[in-house]
Amino acid sequence: MKLRSLPLLAATNSAKFVAPLAVLALAALAAKPARHPHYGGTLRVEIGATVTSVDPAATAATPDESAAKHQIESLIYEKRNAEGSLVGVAGSGPFRISEWEPGKHLALAANDDFSGGRPFVDAIEIDMGRASRDRLIDLEVGRADFSEISAEDARQAASRGVRVSTSQPDQLIALVFPAGHKPTEDARLREAISSSIDRSAIVDFILQKEGGPAGGLLPEWSSGTAFLFPTTADTAHAKELRMQIGASPEIRLGYDSGDAQEESIAERIVVNARESGISLATDAVTFGAATSKDEARLVRLAMPSPHPAVALANFLGKLGPLAGIDVMVVAESASPEQVYTAEHAALDGYRVVPLVWLPRVYGLNDRVKDWQVPATGEPWPFADVWLDLPPAGSK
Repeated sequence: MKLRSLPLLAATNSAKFVAPLAVLALAALAAKPARHPHYGGTLRVEIGATVTSVDPAATAATPDESAAKHQIESLIYEKRNAEGSLVGVAGSGPFRISEWEPGKHLALAANDDFSGGRPFVDAIEIDMGRASRDRLIDLEVGRADFSEISAEDARQAASRGVRVSTSQPDQLIALVFPAGHKPTEDARLREAISSSIDRSAIVDFILQKEGGPAGGLLPEWSSGTAFLFPTTADTAHAKELRMQIGASPEIRLGYDSGDAQEESIAERIVVNARESGISLATDAVTFGAATSKDEARLVRLAMPSPHPAVALANFLGKLGPLAGIDVMVVAESASPEQVYTAEHAALDGYRVVPLVWLPRVYGLNDRVKDWQVPATGEPWPFADVWLDLPPAGSK
């Protein structure tokens, strides 16, 4: 069994160079020895999705299931190759399956033979299909150690004493106008809808100030050029364009019927468009179903990598066919100028309209130690956390 190395605690003899308050703080820490990382315990995880299969070849029924399935597979398979395919057999990763009730419960046991070293925790228990409210309560009262939280619930969770960890904003919600629909073939109408949308209000009121407005297909922290894409609503310009094109039939705006966040954003877009004289109506769509009747559609995209060229290539590969536009090929070695040119070209014509960026938000029990928020595209780092367990024999 290959064990993970335990971090060494270095003593310091430089207290005489530290300010008096810092000396007192060091003394307080000395009076209460820090707990050392150790092996053992069961990490209790709750998720909202219901995962029905952990076979990599199986197709998920919803975006939430797809995201959760990806996380679970990363725990039981050794790694993914450059193409994103899983390497090895099930159980070759840091954990192996010990119990499995599809759509309900998954128990994982630490893999003593994992090439990266045995995880600190002995096991992981994953309960599925848990409502957002129930997950928050279980985090609050200590029945759960980890759960993903929707961005709009982050402030409420923190105010209730839940430990909250937030990633960089790396999930994009955008509006797409598929080609072939006569009502939205006029680029001026698409531009008018884009100009009418109050992205800041969506962030402030729907997302509770978690995230930020999106004007481009990459966030500022990744590309450094997001500020070049406007995000401010311009109702006057939207009304001017609306007057130029004359009467227009009602436009159907589709959103994922299982995504309450998308529903709220869609309803806000309808209100904004109406203020500019444009008629939109929301349409709840089952994920994966044909959506040819919708003249507009909300989409949610997660960055697969912090690297701007890699992320943009992935986004364009999905948005190009959906929006019916030709996109530029973006190589991994593309320069910042080439990335910006391809991004700008994809947005020209308003077939794709970025709306908001969202972070990933996690709720954690205080007993979970050495947690590091996963980088963009990285899975839950459960193999590296340890649990601060009560001493043996204590109640």
